[in-house]
Amino acid sequence: MTGLFLGIDVGTGGVRACAIDARGEIQEIESANLPPPHQDGNAIDQDPELWWQATTSAISGLGRTVDLKRVERIAVDGTSGTLLLIDTTGRPCTPGLMYNDARAINQAARIAAIAPAESGAHGASSALAKLLFLLDRAPAKEARIAVHQADWIAGRIAGRHGISDENNALKLGYDPVARAWPAWLDQLGVSRGFLPQVLVPGTSFAAIDPEVASALGIARSAHVAAGTTDGVAAFIATRADAPGDAVTSLGTTLVVKLLATQPIFAADQGVYSHRLGDRWLAGGASNSGGGALLAHFTAQQMDRLTPLLTPDVPTGLDYYPLPKPGERFPIADPALAPRIAPRPSEDHRFFQALLEGIASVEALAYRRLAQLGAPPLRRVISIGGGAKNAAWTEIRRRILGVPVSVAEQTEACYGAALLALRGGPP
Repeated sequence: MTGLFLGIDVGTGGVRACAIDARGEIQEIESANLPPPHQDGNAIDQDPELWWQATTSAISGLGRTVDLKRVERIAVDGTSGTLLLIDTTGRPCTPGLMYNDARAINQAARIAAIAPAESGAHGASSALAKLLFLLDRAPAKEARIAVHQADWIAGRIAGRHGISDENNALKLGYDPVARAWPAWLDQLGVSRGFLPQVLVPGTSFAAIDPEVASALGIARSAHVAAGTTDGVAAFIATRADAPGDAVTSLGTTLVVKLLATQPIFAADQGVYSHRLGDRWLAGGASNSGGGALLAHFTAQQMDRLTPLLTPDVPTGLDYYPLPKPGERFPIADPALAPRIAPRPSEDHRFFQALLEGIASVEALAYRRLAQLGAPPLRRVISIGGGAKNAAWTEIRRRILGVPVSVAEQTEACYGAALLALRGGPP
């Protein structure tokens, strides 16, 4: 009987656990809900023990249908930028400051004055800003190390803490090019002892803790691997694996990610790169996307208009749809106005022109990445709510000029399971 590989995705609304076999075939997925984080203005945090309870619940759910004694390796992904301080035993000394916690405004200003523009540590919601905030508040004297959400869950499973990965560490200031913590962190007074050891995602670092193995029914021979962020795990889940392969997320905003052979940074446009083994995942986000559509049509109206679209017959209208003025990428202009005129009298033509406009923004985004040094676009895999619209897929295929498909799998837990299977990214 072949072994199983376990991926755990710790998200905002719950934890999902996925078991796959050695061929990458899903055996089962189970989930457990999480309560909403506590929020007070820009301060958003959660009790880490809730993450652990949901994790064990999801894994136990898997055990009802799959034989967890066959598990060989486990990898965990978590929300990017979520951080807490722990003691040497792994006990939390602070709440988990969530990925969207933005209270560290003063600390972000200190980082901005010192960190290179291309660093992923900029912004009040970065993990480094959160670490400085926690250190400024004189945490419990037992606090010894900063870890991310995925790090802490993997550490609980392994009984070994203080291990992170190159993707989660990016927003803590880690330099993915030099593969080291940069010297400029010293100017911020960050003790290197507080920083986790950083490994390549998928690298096994410990056998499972025997007590956890017994409690969950997992083989004691199972190993725990360094994980990744939820966004990178979702990319891995699409099984994009060659330079030039891209994943477009058609959600409220338009997010593009492209597998490249060298890092790409354009800080003024929010473009940065995650290291994936010897490759790089370069990405950027536009304010265009589903939010721009919802400014004009409800979801029900769009469903009704879709059968009236003619994907192979362009409207000839040159739109740049935005929900409101302001754009980040591929045009960095905080005052850029939406371009959605003239408006046809027929709603279905206007809807099609909006879809064509977003596809044109997508095409411009990939051209901009190419100008910054990315490889030529080879194919695009679609994820997100908009990927379900077959007519839009045809429109995008025509405008992008490359094959466009819909991802068979987008579950981050599946991507984490693939990471556990491969022992590293593609």
